Amino acid sequence: MSANIPGDPVILLSYINTQLRDHYPSLEELCASLDLDQAFLSQKLSQIGYEYQKEQNQFQ
Repeated sequence: MSANIPGDPVILLSYINTQLRDHYPSLEELCASLDLDQAFLSQKLSQIGYEYQKEQNQFQ
């Protein structure tokens, strides 16, 4: 994961949802822009019980 992305899953959740809300219309665009592995990101957040909800464009 990028050095600029938080490693702690709870802080990561907040960071990613804020980025999705403020800057990106989809998880795919966020990952492409930030050079993140979408599967790794989803797996990391699923460890704390969160899954990406496309309709809301956020992890819930």
